[in-house]
Amino acid sequence: MKALVWTAPSTMEIQQRDIPVIKPEEVLIQVEAVGICGSEIEGFLGHNSLRKPPLIMGHEFCGRIVELGENVSHCEIGNKVVVNPLISCGVCDRCRRGTENLCDSRAIIGIHRSGSFAEYVAVPASSVHTVPESISAYRAALAEPLACCLRAARRAAALHPFANVLIYGAGAIGLLSGLVSKILGANKVIMLDLNDERLATAQAAGIEFAVNSNNQDVPARVKEITADKGIDVIIDAAGFLPTRTQAFELVNPDGVIMNIGLGIDETPLRINHLIRSEITVLGSFCYTKQDFHDALELLIAGKISEEGWSEIRSIEEGQLAFHELVAGQVGKSKIFLNI
Repeated sequence: MKALVWTAPSTMEIQQRDIPVIKPEEVLIQVEAVGICGSEIEGFLGHNSLRKPPLIMGHEFCGRIVELGENVSHCEIGNKVVVNPLISCGVCDRCRRGTENLCDSRAIIGIHRSGSFAEYVAVPASSVHTVPESISAYRAALAEPLACCLRAARRAAALHPFANVLIYGAGAIGLLSGLVSKILGANKVIMLDLNDERLATAQAAGIEFAVNSNNQDVPARVKEITADKGIDVIIDAAGFLPTRTQAFELVNPDGVIMNIGLGIDETPLRINHLIRSEITVLGSFCYTKQDFHDALELLIAGKISEEGWSEIRSIEEGQLAFHELVAGQVGKSKIFLNI
């Protein structure tokens, strides 16, 4: 089979690999569409310690089942499916509490085992979700990133259900977080980024207020847009020192700062300001099975679409797509590879 293999930092190669041999509890999927995740860009650069070359990445995907393991009975050959790529043990304290995203033994398809930047991928049958034929493979492949954003946005909105929300980052995670915030009842959603083309894409997708933080006075624009009511919830989908620092300056007292972007690790924070203003700082990692289910339901219902803010490349263009993403030369928020 054809596969796009990460072989070294900043290097992807098209290689011929054997079709995976499935285990009794697995299914073999012929991949149709796979999205490029922001974390894979960091992996591509060699900045992610979990990913070790050579590796077939890819965890946001849709395809069809072409082979069933001998112990699989709940799905059929030919089913159109998406896959929850987060595999947990199911028996630890966190799995029992329903936070399997925090399982100590968790593994992720495309990181700890071969992923979907290939014509075929073997996955546990328990991770498979059948989707209707009416939904495109590209839209279905948004289930994984949407689940991440849904978890972050609704946890942030729990304390402020009709909040003014500010989003850092107009990539796929930022955009989806903004769209979910609107569905959850946000009053106004403001998106900040440094890329005018991505901001225009976000506006076309339904984010009314898009601000370039490099050439606009952000506090003044926030004051203008919110009629001086400020920001109740910030979702940081970038995760860098400037965004984390400014978040503390912009959020209202009793506000929520939700961190989902893994840009950098250590960040100095204004703890005394946090204490005196009773600011809630949260982190959100991946999703639970319920989050994934709910995200898929939103996509099937047509509440979230990939149209207008994504583009499709061939698997042969994978290396070029990664380099363009690294260089900030992609105006769309999401690139899908057509396998």
